[in-house]
Amino acid sequence: MSAEDLEKYESEMELQLYREYRDVVGLFSYVVETERRFYLTNQVDLQVKTAGNGDVFFEVSMQDAWVWDMYRPARFVKNVRVVTFKDVNVEELAKSDLEPPDKSDFGG
Repeated sequence: MSAEDLEKYESEMELQLYREYRDVVGLFSYVVETERRFYLTNQVDLQVKTAGNGDVFFEVSMQDAWVWDMYRPARFVKNVRVVTFKDVNVEELAKSDLEPPDKSDFGG
């Protein structure tokens, strides 16, 4: 396999991953970013803890998550636990403005 073939393969995998992300993002309420991964989830618990030597670390627990990782054959994960000394970002996703209007908006 040439370097060009490998680059084309990785580009196709990234495009496929992006399309999957686009299809599932509406199912989730939170985005969680760690130094190694990007997750979508509806339940997230972030705990700030202190190690015995005084260093601060983060423990993140998620249930029923989707993970952005093109090398994983299955991106839906039942339970995730991440322990890290690096930054963790948790954001609540805004509900889409593309949701259909309620019937009451039309006098129904």
